[in-house]
Amino acid sequence: MDLETRLLKTLNKPISAASPKSLYIALLKLSKEMSQEVPATTGNKKLYYISAEFLIGKLLGNNLINLGIYDEIDRILKEHGKSLAEIEKVEDEPSLGNGGLGRLAACFLDSIATLGYQGDGCGLNYHYGLFKQEFVNRKQAETPDRWLTDPSWETNTDIGFKVQLGNKVYQSRMYDLDVIGYGGGHNKLHLFDLDTVNNSTVRDGIDFDKTDIAHNLTLFLYPDDSDRNGQLLRIYQQYFMVSNAAQLIIREEKEKGHDLHHLDQYVAVQINDTHPTLIIPELMRLLMEEGIPMKEANGIIANTCAYTNHTILAEALEKWPLDYLQQVVPHLMPIIEGMDFAVSCAYNDPNVQIIDNEHRVHMARIDMHFGHSINGVAAIHTEILKHQELKPFYDIYPEKFNNKTNGITFRRWLVHCNHELSLYLDSVIGTDWHRDASNLERLMDHYNDEPVLNRLDEIKHHNKEELARMLMERENIKVDPDSVFCIQVKRMHEYKRQQMNALYAIYKYLTIKDGNIPPRPVTIILGGKAAPAYTMAKDIIHLILCLQQLIDSDPQVSPWLKIVMVRNYDVTKAEKLIPAADISEQISLASKEASGTSNMKFMLNGAVTLGTADGANVEIHDLVGDPNIYVFGRSSDEVIRLYQTSGYHAREYYERSQSIRRVIDFITGPELSAIGDPALLKAVQDNLINKDWFMTLLDLESYCQTKETMLYDYEDRERWKRMALVNIAKAGYFSSDRTIFEYNRDIWHLK
Repeated sequence: MDLETRLLKTLNKPISAASPKSLYIALLKLSKEMSQEVPATTGNKKLYYISAEFLIGKLLGNNLINLGIYDEIDRILKEHGKSLAEIEKVEDEPSLGNGGLGRLAACFLDSIATLGYQGDGCGLNYHYGLFKQEFVNRKQAETPDRWLTDPSWETNTDIGFKVQLGNKVYQSRMYDLDVIGYGGGHNKLHLFDLDTVNNSTVRDGIDFDKTDIAHNLTLFLYPDDSDRNGQLLRIYQQYFMVSNAAQLIIREEKEKGHDLHHLDQYVAVQINDTHPTLIIPELMRLLMEEGIPMKEANGIIANTCAYTNHTILAEALEKWPLDYLQQVVPHLMPIIEGMDFAVSCAYNDPNVQIIDNEHRVHMARIDMHFGHSINGVAAIHTEILKHQELKPFYDIYPEKFNNKTNGITFRRWLVHCNHELSLYLDSVIGTDWHRDASNLERLMDHYNDEPVLNRLDEIKHHNKEELARMLMERENIKVDPDSVFCIQVKRMHEYKRQQMNALYAIYKYLTIKDGNIPPRPVTIILGGKAAPAYTMAKDIIHLILCLQQLIDSDPQVSPWLKIVMVRNYDVTKAEKLIPAADISEQISLASKEASGTSNMKFMLNGAVTLGTADGANVEIHDLVGDPNIYVFGRSSDEVIRLYQTSGYHAREYYERSQSIRRVIDFITGPELSAIGDPALLKAVQDNLINKDWFMTLLDLESYCQTKETMLYDYEDRERWKRMALVNIAKAGYFSSDRTIFEYNRDIWHLK
C-alpha cells in the first residue's frame, strides 16, 4: 500500500477536505503504525539512559524525517493544497525538559537509535512540565503547561512497579514513546507516572500542596525547592524515577534469562547529572533482595553505572540533608550509610566523603565512588573537573575520568528546522552528511564560489523573514529582517550572563542617543525561562522587558535598535530562532558553562559566534580558526584565580570606569524607572555593583567593544558570507552521532 493510500485510509476523508488538526491526528497515527513496523533494536547489551529531563520537542516532523517519509508526505500534502508546516503547528510540544540537559538527552536518544545501539531513556511523565511562561506587567508569570492531550504519542504500557516513598507504597505506571533512528533503529523512552496524580490540585499560577505526594508527584519538572517541602518533593521524584528504572532493568534481565550475577555484562546505566544518583543504592538493594551479597553487588553496580557531570556550579551538585533522605527513602539508608562507611575507611579526606560533617549526602560523590566512569562534556570542562573542581577524585580515580564533548542531532537542527538549507547542501555536497556529519567539510571546496555564498546568504535572509513573521503572528512584535540578528536563547541564569546582553543594549541605546548611528539596525533577541524561585533571574527578565518598551517608544533610537524577549522559549521557537541568527551569543563567564549546545546549533546554521573561551566555544574556535569567531573576555584560568584569591570586586570596576558607571546608573535612571518596578531594577543594579558573582563587569567593556567590531565587520558582506560557510562546514564534529559513538567505544561497549 503506497503512502498516500495509507494516509487516506487513516484519515477516512479526502486530504483536500481535511482540517490541519485532522491531518495532524492522521499523520500521528500513521507515524506510530510505521514505527511499529521498524524492528526493535537488539544487541548483546542494553543501555538505560536515565535523566530528569528529555526536551524532545514536537515529534511529528522529526519522526517523519527518521522514518524517511518527510519529503513524500510534504509532496502529497502540497498536491492537495495542504501545508505540512501548518499541520505541524497543531502539535503541542511535550513539556518534559527545560534546558540543555534535556535537549542533549533527546539528541542522544536519537543518535543511539540511529547508530543501531540498544538503548532506552528513563524519565518522568511530567503533566505540566516546567511551566508556561507569560509576561505580565513586564514580569515573568508562570502558568501550567497543559501539553498532555489526546491523541498522544505516548503508549500506556500497563506495566508498573511498586515504589516505596517514605512509609507508603505506590503503584506506578509506565508510558512509552517510540524513538526511531534515522534510517532504522527502534528504542523507547520510558516515562513513569502515578495514576493518582491530580492536575486540578494546582491553584493560582503553579502553586500546589507539595506534601500531597499521591496527587502531585509528577505534576512539575523541578518544583520550587526553596523550602523543605519542595526539597523533599524533589527527592521523592528522583527516587520514584530511579526505582522504576531499576525495577525495569531487573524485570527485563529476568525475562531475557540473564544471570543477575553478571548484570554488568548485559546492562549499562548512564546517570545524566546527579538527579538519578539514587539508582546506585536502589540497584544494590534489588540485587541484595535477589540473594547477591552486598560486596558482590557493589562490584556489579560499579561496572554497570557511569556518571556524566554537566556543571561545576555547587547548586547543581546536589547535596541532600541526611534527615531528608531518612524521611523519603528510609529503606535505602542502611545501604547509603554502608557506602559512606566504606569510603571513610578508605580515605581520610573530608572532600571525598559521601556524608559530610554537616550531615549532607553528596550525590555526585556516590556516582564517582561507585561508578566506573566520570565524564565531562567539553574538553575545557573536563580539564577543570580533573584539576580543579573534582581534583580529589581525579587523584584517586584518574582512570575513570574522560571527556565526551556534547553534540546535537543534525536531523532536528538542520534537516528539519532549516529544510531549505538542508536541501541546498544536498545539491552542493551530496547527502552523505545526513549519516556522517563530517562530510559537511566538503562545503569548504566552495569557499570562493560566489553563487554558493550568495545562495547561503539568501537562505539566511529567508529564515530571518520567517522569524519576523512568527514574532508578529505569535508575539505581535515587529522586527526588521534587514537588521543584524544577535540571538541569545537559553535558560535564564546569571552565569550565562543575559544581564550583560541587557547592559550592551543600554550602551547601544546611549550611543545612539549621543548621535552615533550604527551602519545597520541591530536586533537583540533573547529567550529563556527563569526558575520560579530564582528572583534575580526574574529581575533580569524585568530589566530586558523594560528596555524593550523603552527602546520601542523612542523615535530616535527605535529605527536603529530593538531588543526582544521571546515569551515561553521552547524547542519549537528555537527551530525558528536558530536558523535566523547572524550572531550567536555565547557569553557565559569562562569556566562556568560546561559545554553549551546552542552554540553548536547556531554554528551549524551559519551564525558566527560571539563568545568567551568557555565550554564548547573553545572547540568551535579550534575548528573554525581565529578569522571566523569573535572571542572576548578573561580566560577560564584567570577567572578561576580570581575566585581562589577573592580578587574580583565589582564595585572597583563600577567606580573606575565612566562607561560602566554610566550604563549601570541607567538601570535606575528616570527613563526605566518610569516603565518598570523601581525595586526590581534597583535589585539588579545593587547585585551588579556589590556582588556580581559571575563577573559581568569584568568582561563588559571587552564584550561591548568586540560586539561593535562584529557589527562593523558584518558590513563586509563577502567576508561575512565566507565566515558563515566556514561555520557550517566545520560543524560536523558536533554531531551527537559522534558523541554517542565515543560514549559507546569508551564506556558502554554495546554491540
